[in-house]
Amino acid sequence: MDLLLKGGRVYRSGSFENEDVVISDGVVIDVDKFPSSGHSSVVVDCSNKIIVPGLADVHVHFREPGFSYKETIYTGTMAAARGGYTAVCTMPNLDPAPVDKTTLDAQLDLIKSDGRVKVYPFGAITSDQSGRGRLSAMEEMAPYVAGFSDDGKGVQDEALMEEAMLKAKSLGKVISAHCEDESLLDGGYIHKGEYALKNGHRGICSESEWKQVERDIQLARKTGCAYHVCHVSTGESVELIRAAKKDGVDITCETAPHYLILCDEDLQEDGRFKMNPPLRSREDRQALIEGIQDGTVDMIATDHAPHSAAEKAGGLSGSAFGVVGLETAFPMLYRYLVAEEVISPEKLIELMAVRPRQRFGIRGSEIGAGVSADLAVFDINSRQTVRPSEFCTKGRSTPFEGMESQGKCVLTISEGNIVWNTLSF
Repeated sequence: MDLLLKGGRVYRSGSFENEDVVISDGVVIDVDKFPSSGHSSVVVDCSNKIIVPGLADVHVHFREPGFSYKETIYTGTMAAARGGYTAVCTMPNLDPAPVDKTTLDAQLDLIKSDGRVKVYPFGAITSDQSGRGRLSAMEEMAPYVAGFSDDGKGVQDEALMEEAMLKAKSLGKVISAHCEDESLLDGGYIHKGEYALKNGHRGICSESEWKQVERDIQLARKTGCAYHVCHVSTGESVELIRAAKKDGVDITCETAPHYLILCDEDLQEDGRFKMNPPLRSREDRQALIEGIQDGTVDMIATDHAPHSAAEKAGGLSGSAFGVVGLETAFPMLYRYLVAEEVISPEKLIELMAVRPRQRFGIRGSEIGAGVSADLAVFDINSRQTVRPSEFCTKGRSTPFEGMESQGKCVLTISEGNIVWNTLSF
């Protein structure tokens, strides 16, 4: 089906322009105020909507193979499509964990058969994805992965992390680090702040994150490795990364929507507020906002981590860590950051689509003639209440449940294929 996306505001090269987009045989053949004539296309009314490069999330958990009761490649990629994402990078805490080409193939086969958007897996850093011991078969996996991570575990041994960085540099791959010093956790499960103190909960100190960020920055400076920090949640981490960038360290980082919109003052005695790292203080949230405003924080990733209802039914102390986010990320960020004039809509697209692709070598950061159609259309005037019962993901646990959002994805096209559509044409 040839499509003419007509009357929308198209994001191109950092700004929005009132342009039309013509797609033929899955390829963008024209982007212009006055598209070429002679095309027999189905006209899609995009007035009062924005047309953007497909969003890219460099931190998701699709649970398959090994934990398909939580999520599958199919349900995860459908959630991504509904959220406007056309590229995702999956973390390696699976069974089997991708530690060599054979174990990676178990995931690659599922991606090939069941994926509805592009999926780029991470290979594990360590041989059993434990953050300890010895390195995985990184060289075997390098041609097939987005980078290397032990997400869910911080690499505890400094010498091992240095070895991993040197290997990743030689392979031209990014180390994407879950920064957590396990010696400082003290059995905590929410932020070590006022809420924990008042309500008798064990807290996770901020130092458990930023001390390992500090260690890894020194290693990245020493090795020259391309280094990326996962789910930054503390102001101290932001300051360390800001200073490292000024010193020329090859470092990027991500934060997640929940850390930008909520803080520990918003906690409730419900498992849907439990994630790792935890919701931090109001001051930490403000530091993260300033980080995205000044470019210290390069991108926003969801850390989409579905669990079963039973696994999230134990309150703050007894529930599994992790919340879902692919279907709420854009509308919540648009509502609470863009509509509140914290950042511009252009900045949001840079954070959610452009910078993730650039850092991890994923094509599709620009909508232009001659490239595969890889884009999303959002109705930015549409407001709705977050209702987990409507999700495509198997997970239902989100701290945003019941909150108002703005900016509904109405069309997602991945590699020329319509993978999500609520429009009539």
